Amino acid sequence: MKFGCCLIALLWLSGCASNTYVYGTQGRDAIDGEGPPTINPIIVGEPHRFLDTSDWIWPGSLLAKLVLWNKKVDSHEVSAETIDVLAEYLARNELDDVQVLVNTYKPGVQWSRTFRNREIGGFWRFTLGIFNAVGYTILPGRFFGGDHFNPYSNTISIYSDIPSVLLHEGGHAKDFNSRKYKGIYSAIYGIPGVALYHEAVASNEALSYLHDNCDLSQEKSAYHALHPAYGTYVGGTFGYVVPVTYLTAAFALPGHVTGAVAASKAELKPGCAQQTESPAASVAADADPTPVSSQAPRNSF
Repeated sequence: MKFGCCLIALLWLSGCASNTYVYGTQGRDAIDGEGPPTINPIIVGEPHRFLDTSDWIWPGSLLAKLVLWNKKVDSHEVSAETIDVLAEYLARNELDDVQVLVNTYKPGVQWSRTFRNREIGGFWRFTLGIFNAVGYTILPGRFFGGDHFNPYSNTISIYSDIPSVLLHEGGHAKDFNSRKYKGIYSAIYGIPGVALYHEAVASNEALSYLHDNCDLSQEKSAYHALHPAYGTYVGGTFGYVVPVTYLTAAFALPGHVTGAVAASKAELKPGCAQQTESPAASVAADADPTPVSSQAPRNSF
């Protein structure tokens, strides 16, 4: 009975694609502050033999692969095609001030953008913003992995080669950038249970975007990735009672079930024709034959 209730709750909370999708962010015109400047929107790290195999060394990355049944989680090898999917999403949603760091270590960028992000009040930037910047600096994702969006620096860090995961993080960026009171909205994420709302919004955004772009194949794959991932967040809310490692793994299981169910029921949006190529990739190809990721500046780490 409890397992059945868990399945229903996960299916409802982790969401599904909507036939109504709105591009761009609403409410940003009401914000008086200015965001940090973004000269190079996508920065890609250079390959590094040791760091790029850290996902098979660090237990957290190994567990993530096992829990989500996907070896591309924290793989530290992100393809140009996957990066282009996120680049196209950000462009179409007018998120040109979002910084994307792909498999790289840029603490200077995080600190600078946190201090200069006047779209978030100084109190939040100089408390929780600094806390996030310190965490990024001393626990570099270039080794430890962990795709995430930092609202205080308006930055997305990517280490996994999974399009839906990148779109999920892009969904966070769109969600946070559409809020007038970004500092408060960012701060409440840390309250136990509240993050489930933020994560559901980001997952629904990714799924709805794929659905609107008639990418049924990627939409089905997204259900298989995002539902169990959402289950780990559900388990994480009880981490103060039971060791969070066991709960994240346990709650991912019903997520795999609901993801499979949702994927089996997914259909093309009315008016769409079946496509064999990701629409994001085809649009990018029409605009410029050179992939966005190939144009992105690189650094040694």
